[in-house]
Amino acid sequence: MSGSEQILLVDDEANIRRMLGALLRSEGFSVSEAPNGNAALLFMDDADPDVVLLDLMMPPGPDGLETLTRMRERGRSAPVIMMSGKAQLTDAVRAVKLGAFQFLEKPLSPEGVLVTVRAALELNRTRAENRALSAELGRRAALIGSGRAMQQVAALISRVGPTEARVLITGESGTGKELVAAAIHASSRRQARAFVTVNCAAIPRDLVESEMFGHERGSFTGATERRLGRFELAHGGTLFLDEVGDLSQEAQAKLLRTLETGELQRIGAETMMRIDARVVAATNRDLGEAVSSGAFREDLFFRLNVFPIQLPPLRQRLEDLPALVAHLAERVRPRHAATFTDAALDAFASYSWPGNVRELANLVERLSILSGPVVDAPAVRQVLRGPPNTSTATPLASLSGRSLSDALDEFEKGLIMAALTQAQRNMAEAARILQTDRANLYRRMRRLGLEKSADTEL
Repeated sequence: MSGSEQILLVDDEANIRRMLGALLRSEGFSVSEAPNGNAALLFMDDADPDVVLLDLMMPPGPDGLETLTRMRERGRSAPVIMMSGKAQLTDAVRAVKLGAFQFLEKPLSPEGVLVTVRAALELNRTRAENRALSAELGRRAALIGSGRAMQQVAALISRVGPTEARVLITGESGTGKELVAAAIHASSRRQARAFVTVNCAAIPRDLVESEMFGHERGSFTGATERRLGRFELAHGGTLFLDEVGDLSQEAQAKLLRTLETGELQRIGAETMMRIDARVVAATNRDLGEAVSSGAFREDLFFRLNVFPIQLPPLRQRLEDLPALVAHLAERVRPRHAATFTDAALDAFASYSWPGNVRELANLVERLSILSGPVVDAPAVRQVLRGPPNTSTATPLASLSGRSLSDALDEFEKGLIMAALTQAQRNMAEAARILQTDRANLYRRMRRLGLEKSADTEL
């Protein structure tokens, strides 16, 4: 992590600039220096540093807090590390409110400076990645459909987006809950800041706290570097908690505490920090039922469910199919150009779509590859295979020479393969579809010889 990152060092003491500059350059960073706040602001008129190290007291010109204020007024969002040997608590509080990343007390330790600079650079890169992700989501995921159901969803987004209210998005798997969350973020005052996504179902239980809230170096075995949690990375922006219903009771308690206080504490840290992140959550579970059964905390449910948005399954918005197919086909161009006939669209409309829009997207891409440039109804019907036949009317002839155990194993294989296909090979999602846990699903797959059929966790 070095080589191209630009550090701006602002301090009125030449010795401090010389020592810090030498330290940072020895680590491969590019360093520019400014002796006061005015010089720093002039520098930033022509350049955009990745991190700013800013002294608090710089007489006679603008001090560090005033310089930070002017930076933000000019739209400069680089992480700022404040430095001072005479800081009061009120100075630190004001600096944090102005958006300072960290406050270092002089005399500075080389290790402390390098750890903080690297953490600030990590934050900067993550923000850039999330801005790119948000832009990509905006390009890919405009909410397609003019039917009544989607008009109602769009109206709810337009009402809640500009507010600070927490939103709980519910709906079946594959209905586009992340796209709705991105649309809420894009219509908010936070749209220029990070949109950070957490798949709560994919985080191992013993890593939830570190993933969400971060940790300090040395706080536990394997913590070789400071890690910023997702809440911290989303500071000033939006945190999307996907599949929030899958959080453990312990994780639910810690999430509730952060939502109630607006503060968090990294693992191993001695102090709390204020966090300003709007939370949008989503689940394909019935959280009301989970509350009744004791699987989900009622107080957390009320905290998240300030503004509910229910997404309709695709089978309830078939009037949007032509627009969705056209949009999804356009996404795979120019690699696989294809046009879908009216008869092909009618064939799509006859299907129940258990995987919703996600399943439709997969099939549109597959058909564009296999049957383009013109996709007709027979091609669609060939790939539209419903779930395995569970009817008791299966001809007895098909069971000839087979034991009950073999027939049941084949039936179970079909169910598991259908769930894996619907879940895009995601084991956690397939387990939810089959209403079991991942460990049990793995055991059954190994017994049936299917372990090579599933991809690794996504």
